[in-house]
Amino acid sequence: MQDSVSDHWGKDEVYDRIISALESSGKLPGKLTVEDLAPVDQFHARGLPATIELADRLPVKSGDLLVDIGCGIGGPARYFAHRFGCRVFGIDVTPSFVDIGNRLSALLEMEQDVVIELGDGHRLPYPDNMFDGAISQHVTMNVADRRQFFGEAWRVLKPGGFFTLSEHALGPEGAPHHPLPWSADGSHEYLVSPEETRACLEDCGFADIHIEATGEKYLAGYRRALELAERGELPPLGLHILLGENSSEIVRNAARNIEERRTHPIHVICSKTG
Repeated sequence: MQDSVSDHWGKDEVYDRIISALESSGKLPGKLTVEDLAPVDQFHARGLPATIELADRLPVKSGDLLVDIGCGIGGPARYFAHRFGCRVFGIDVTPSFVDIGNRLSALLEMEQDVVIELGDGHRLPYPDNMFDGAISQHVTMNVADRRQFFGEAWRVLKPGGFFTLSEHALGPEGAPHHPLPWSADGSHEYLVSPEETRACLEDCGFADIHIEATGEKYLAGYRRALELAERGELPPLGLHILLGENSSEIVRNAARNIEERRTHPIHVICSKTG
């Protein structure tokens, strides 16, 4: 299953397209910033604003050690490392994302602060009680065994450490329309209700579970992206580089599913007790 998910996300020549877009935007040559890369490396719904909003709510301190499970090409990991002075280990199942993420970190001279490795969230390659916090943004839609996935997050956290995740939960009104960012046709898609996510986290030992519905925020973001696409005003650097040629259809379906209550985006923060 890991190979199938990786095949879905992997795109050829993405790094070259990112560099070309940076040049078209006047960002290269020159020293890049975390904000310069944000339009493309915050590879999740709502982009950098969602990551900033998340960071504002988390108890991250300078010197902390975080893990980003399903880190994509590393945008959120680099943001956290830059903002808080912490170190972040990222892990992802897609080899091309790992390669691109580490190359982008090198462009920002952050390769010592953010280390991205190839691996699976079901079997994290880290010892028990290693991290002060764990992040997973828009990953669990492709996770078949949530108890294993959440259990691994719990295992590698220090007592008192936080775990935060964002996902498109299953809504009450039927199966989603496809293609979507995480699945072209519904294969390797594992959506569950917010109630099931809460129960699974509790079963794994997490406590202080706070779940926030975020559908309206994501819907607004999707609508803005569609308006730009319809006017032919998409910037050179953006998530369409990673989503591919049918990016508009993907975004349109993502918005439609929220409108029709087929998906229910949520944000979760909880902690490891004991």
